[in-house]
This record gives sequence, C-alpha cells and structure tokens, in this order.
Amino acid sequence: MKLIITDLENFQIPVEGEYQVIKPNGDIHHCIGCFGCWVKTPGECVLHDGYEKTGSEMGRCTELILISRCCYGSVSPFVKTVQDRAISYIHPDFVIRKGEMHHKRRYQNVISLSAHLYGENITDVEKETARELMQANADNYDGLVKDVSFYRSIEELEGIVL
Repeated sequence: MKLIITDLENFQIPVEGEYQVIKPNGDIHHCIGCFGCWVKTPGECVLHDGYEKTGSEMGRCTELILISRCCYGSVSPFVKTVQDRAISYIHPDFVIRKGEMHHKRRYQNVISLSAHLYGENITDVEKETARELMQANADNYDGLVKDVSFYRSIEELEGIVL
C-alpha cells in the first residue's frame, strides 16, 4: 500500500494501486514527546485528533510519498507534524545501521520514500537540503529513498501519477 502524506487539502493526483491519503482535516496536535506511543499504546499516538494511527499506517505501507510545499529545504509544517506523530513506526530500542545508532523498526515492512516538493523559487541549496533530509528520514525508517522531485507550482503536480 502507498501512504501519501500531503499538505494539499484538495488532493486530486492520480494514484495507481492501493493507497491511503493523510491530508489536513481539522486541527492536528504536535507530538508532546510523552513516549506513550512506544510504551502505553505501541504503534498508536495517545493524542486523539484523527492522526493518532499514522505510525501503524506506516507499518502497513511499502511506499511513503510526501507531497508538500518546500520550506527551506524541508516539508511544510503540517507534513512535518504528521511525520513527528508517526514516531511510533519505530521501536524505542536501538540498533547500529551504517555505523550510526538508529531506532529499530517496529514493523516488518521496508518503506520506499518519495518526496514531491513544490514552490516558486526553490534554490539549489534547498534542493540539496531536501535530498539529504529525505535520506536521513529513510535511514531513520530503515528504508530507501526512491525519488525526490521538485515542482515550481501545485499545478505542475497535476501531470504526475503516483
């Protein structure tokens, strides 16, 4: 399954195969760092606002697709907040991967990560920052980067198929 996290309220991009979309739908609470998703309700955030199952939903996907406005080489505040709330995707225990300490994967799936970032004047430095951040995300998820693409406007996204 493809899990799409987007800041587009009116998501209309064609998607092939099984997928789920997480988009702005009411207020989202920020992660409060309570670790409840790790110890009290493993895989699920203790804050109930409609976004509490993002970590377990990531556990069912094979591809994570981020569609977001590019903000200084990163994703928009909404997409970042959803990612933060999905920390339960990983396990609190640590392992060494590629010579670095990372959290263990809670689920068996291996995520392929794609990012489609839009914005009028995305600089080369922001593009490089975005590529590095997506690789860091993939390393943290124990997954792989499939693609990082940039678009000048939301309208340019209309030509893609996910």
